[in-house]
Amino acid sequence: MAPPNANMDTAKEQFLKEFGESYGYPNAPKNIDDIRATEFKRLDAGNVYFDHAGATLYSELQMEAIFKDLTNSVYGNPHSQSSSSLATSDIIEDARHQVLKLCNASPKEYKCIFTSGATAALKLVGEAFPWSNQSTFMYTIENHNSVLGIREYALNKGAAALPLDFKEAAESSSIKVSHHPIQKRSEVRVLDKQPTGEIYNLFAFPSECNFSGLRFNLDLIDIMKEDSEKLLEGSQCRGNWMVLLDAAKGCSTDPPKLSTYKADFVVMSFYKLFGYPTGLGALIVRNEAAKLLKKTYFSGGTVAASIADIDFVKRREGIEESFEDGTLSFLNIASIRHGFNILNTLTPLSISRHTSSLARYTRNMLLALRHANGQEACKIYGLEYLEAVYSGLGPVVSFNLKRADGSWVGPREVENLASLSGIQLRTGCFCNPGACSKYLGLSHADLLSNIEAGHVCWDDLDILHGKPTGAVRVSFGYMSTFEDAWRFMNFIVSSFVLSPTSTLRSRSIPSATEGGRTTTEHYLTSIVVYPIKSCAGFKVDSWPLSSTGLLYDREWLLKSMNGEILTQKKVPEMNFIGTKIDLETGMLHVESPRCKEKLLIELESNLSAAVEEINVHAQRYEVMGYDNKIDTWFSNAVGRPCYLLRSSSRSCTRLNRSKNTSICRDIKTRLNFVNEAQLLLISEESVSDLNHRLNSVKEESVGLFKEVDAMRFRPNLVISGGGPYAEDSWSGLKIGKNHFLSLGGCNRCQMINLNYRAGEVERSNEPLATLAAYRRAKGKILFGILLRYVGDNEMDEEISSRLQVGQEVYPDA
Repeated sequence: MAPPNANMDTAKEQFLKEFGESYGYPNAPKNIDDIRATEFKRLDAGNVYFDHAGATLYSELQMEAIFKDLTNSVYGNPHSQSSSSLATSDIIEDARHQVLKLCNASPKEYKCIFTSGATAALKLVGEAFPWSNQSTFMYTIENHNSVLGIREYALNKGAAALPLDFKEAAESSSIKVSHHPIQKRSEVRVLDKQPTGEIYNLFAFPSECNFSGLRFNLDLIDIMKEDSEKLLEGSQCRGNWMVLLDAAKGCSTDPPKLSTYKADFVVMSFYKLFGYPTGLGALIVRNEAAKLLKKTYFSGGTVAASIADIDFVKRREGIEESFEDGTLSFLNIASIRHGFNILNTLTPLSISRHTSSLARYTRNMLLALRHANGQEACKIYGLEYLEAVYSGLGPVVSFNLKRADGSWVGPREVENLASLSGIQLRTGCFCNPGACSKYLGLSHADLLSNIEAGHVCWDDLDILHGKPTGAVRVSFGYMSTFEDAWRFMNFIVSSFVLSPTSTLRSRSIPSATEGGRTTTEHYLTSIVVYPIKSCAGFKVDSWPLSSTGLLYDREWLLKSMNGEILTQKKVPEMNFIGTKIDLETGMLHVESPRCKEKLLIELESNLSAAVEEINVHAQRYEVMGYDNKIDTWFSNAVGRPCYLLRSSSRSCTRLNRSKNTSICRDIKTRLNFVNEAQLLLISEESVSDLNHRLNSVKEESVGLFKEVDAMRFRPNLVISGGGPYAEDSWSGLKIGKNHFLSLGGCNRCQMINLNYRAGEVERSNEPLATLAAYRRAKGKILFGILLRYVGDNEMDEEISSRLQVGQEVYPDA
């Protein structure tokens, strides 16, 4: 399929014919083009932002208004009677009123309690709800983890937890419920077998599913309160039902009308509404429901009086002040009125129509995608829904892509390539495991198998056992434009439909300087050792080999105080830490521009006696540390507290979730702190071909071309001779008498886009973006090959062999 329309102006004209009445705020003081030009100039640099379901963007004028407000006003702690404190109290009360107004909630019937976020609001309900051993916490399977967490409070109090889903009914207007197994904790000790008073149950569902974008019909609130048997269908639940509505996602484009749908609890988050402030949310609570909440803890602000040395406390009677512990985040609260000014100017209805038009356009374009063989290229989730349960789709499009052969494209592959194109989107399950498993068709066995394989949230295991473990999500905000959607669709088509998703090519492009001559001989031109993981390495003319590859290569690493292994991905300054090993003196020399003195570490001592175990890339190592002097030096060098560790294991073990262990890769392989394999080999001819391609890209886009050299890829071995990418086809190679087995191509990441010049770190999309265009295979962008040292068959295992620059390299076909 061709791109949606190669000419954006023509495509927009067609779009406006269909969606012009809904798109762009035609009746507002500013239309969408003016809004983008004056309030989101930071997006002019080619950035496309599509994670508004996670956090929308703040307006630059909004931030200017906030800054002006805070620099021209004096806001004091509201727990006082000074004029500045009273001014703060007035601002807070006005903010409460705006929150209630957004949700059409009468101040006579509802109160607004400020929290540190929607999650904190949910936690407050779970902690204070009057659970008993006869209570039930019922929730739709499509719920955020922060809602599912309430289950812990219910189960720990002896209550039951009952997840439910909906299925097709005989009549489209009726609701048919599919109950999942009821959960109960038998080990919970219940003192009162029968509750002495009323039984209270809680039903929780989202106004909009943050996975699929489906909006739930708020009639469910009335059904639960007035005719709960429709949803219970014979379940042994009795008592009074209260309803919790998670509006954190839905409130930004379709706030609930609480004057009509009288939920007992509603949670929301302000950064999802207008980007700033973060760390502030609200619980809108019905007055009658608030009286039932049982709060144990008291704090400053929630008490009228207390006595320190006896058991006496008099709590405040107001609903808000009873639940807002400590001093409110009053400066953040003062800021939200500037965000509400945006919503009030544009109106939620216009925002909903604008964002929905973009989502509908994107869905239509994705559904039309076909590969050359007719195979559908995209699967969108949530298109088929029950009208009795859902009212439609919000501005969210969740999908997965398929290759021409029917196999799935990994969501992380889409995310990585999108990032290289300046498009920010979201992948995974979006903290909604029930919706994820429902729409992806993952059974409990699938989920447990994925966990056994090591899959956790936010990792790179996006395809397991032939199925996606998550999805790709694009979500639109009030400042999103047609141009954003058009650019996204062209990215999808050019990257996954017009071009095959396996684009690994070994042919080079013509070079004016090569003269068409290549040599079949290959020679070793560089040997590079990196003693400390992610720090700079050093070149040598000759170096010993060991059972882990190059002797001392990646034998040390730096670990932060919170247990994180430090790498250049997060701490690019590590590249400025220079290293060199003197084999004759047995010393590791380390230097840094941030440290006046060089550091000398003895290869055979300096180690502390303590031995610990750490996990690196799902492998377990025994390591030893150093004294405080050495750790302090490295902390200064990287600009954060850390400590140096050295591998003390003669082997490492791969962690297996089934509690079995096996030697890494295979029983002959020993690894130091490398990512994938003992050695990385790069060909000078392959680097040269890449530079020609980069030069072509620069000529098309106009700009100063900067060549990359082999060291950008942190190789251990650099060779010359032969054609570009000839190494792709090698099963192994021999250098001198030393044999190496090829483990395949090296998957490249954003780290190769870091360019270090004059002590500064420059970030760009190259060379990874160019490599992605012709070196991509099954979700990986390959450059260079990984090697395992097999050994020198003529030498004793305990005697190290050596590599020498200038040696001939003999490939194995």
